Amino acid sequence: MLDLQSIEKAYERVQGVVHRTPFAYAPILSDISGYEVYLKKENLQRTGAFKLRGAFNRIAALVEAGKKGGVVAASAGNHAQGVAFSAKHFGIDATIVMPESTPLTKVQGVKEFGATVILHGANYDEAYAYAVTFGEENHFDFVHPFTDDEVMAGQGTVTLEMFEEIDDLDALIVPVGGGGLISGMSVAAKALNPDVKIIAVSAQGAPAMKKSYDAKKAIDTTSVRTIADGIAVRDTSPVTLEYILKYVDAFESVCEDEIASAILFLLEKQKVLVEGAGAVGVAALLHGKPDLPKGSKVGVVLSGGNIDVTMLSLIIEKGLMKSARKMKLMVTLIDKPGALQSFTQILTDIGANIVQIGYDRTSIDLEFGDAHVSVALETKGEEHQDLIRQKLTEGGFSFKEEH
Repeated sequence: MLDLQSIEKAYERVQGVVHRTPFAYAPILSDISGYEVYLKKENLQRTGAFKLRGAFNRIAALVEAGKKGGVVAASAGNHAQGVAFSAKHFGIDATIVMPESTPLTKVQGVKEFGATVILHGANYDEAYAYAVTFGEENHFDFVHPFTDDEVMAGQGTVTLEMFEEIDDLDALIVPVGGGGLISGMSVAAKALNPDVKIIAVSAQGAPAMKKSYDAKKAIDTTSVRTIADGIAVRDTSPVTLEYILKYVDAFESVCEDEIASAILFLLEKQKVLVEGAGAVGVAALLHGKPDLPKGSKVGVVLSGGNIDVTMLSLIIEKGLMKSARKMKLMVTLIDKPGALQSFTQILTDIGANIVQIGYDRTSIDLEFGDAHVSVALETKGEEHQDLIRQKLTEGGFSFKEEH
């Protein structure tokens, strides 16, 4: 049974193993949103995400019950690391089934804790089905990432820490994939303060739980596609949906661009690195999604920080383009001495720094005697980019922009 007592029991179990992560005021985000915003930095948790809490509580309960034969789990990464860490702590075997598309950094993170990794399936749900069968065949206890009372109780310890520091929070903003985190957190929060608002946030590319919340019944989707891989769950759990329908006051969703901009905002303005799933709550705030009274005290969970470096570099690149701090052009020149110099002189005169340049005189798309110059520029905003367009046009240069 998931209740405040079981969450407090979980809190006792995780003491000394799980980090008490910072719960810090975010001044810039507060100014932008109009709320008094505090960030619960579970991205700084051991294993890099809140998932350690639930996994450790579940495995601790198994060990207390005398079950030490080994555990199996299915996960896109964060739950996997939590299970692997916890199994190593108790000296039992762990096998983790991960989707084939799982970022290498998460696979390596699991292996470093001594667990066996099996890559299987195109998404979490296919990996889950295989893990259940594997567990039955090998007599391993299955540790579900969210549809499990002990796991949800462990996740609920996030709320206890937040309320111990700020006991008059008006709202909690929580990422939602399978729903284990928000189930545990909302049960604890409503027990401590029935008036606190619980706001769920999911990715638009993984809409199953949002659709189910709106329809008041479990609805599965056929596929998921989002950079927030930690909440990319295809099918709705009726167990967690029941808690969400009972305790969640509002359910928002954010698109890929909003998630990416939130990751970049947290990196630049808060000096905090989060993964896509960890950024959805901040994305909702930045884009005015929650409807709360101005000045409300809001706690936002940054659920994890295990972002793939390749994905991070792509997000930074797109963020620079979107915020007009970078510009990419394909310019057509007459292929003669001095043509390239006259082009670059215009850029020099208006303070546009070249960070990458390429010269092509052999493309079949070119007229005879022409050349293509591809150039990436550091720019200083929309007005600066408008000036670049104006000066190139006045100089007689034909160009196209890449977006």
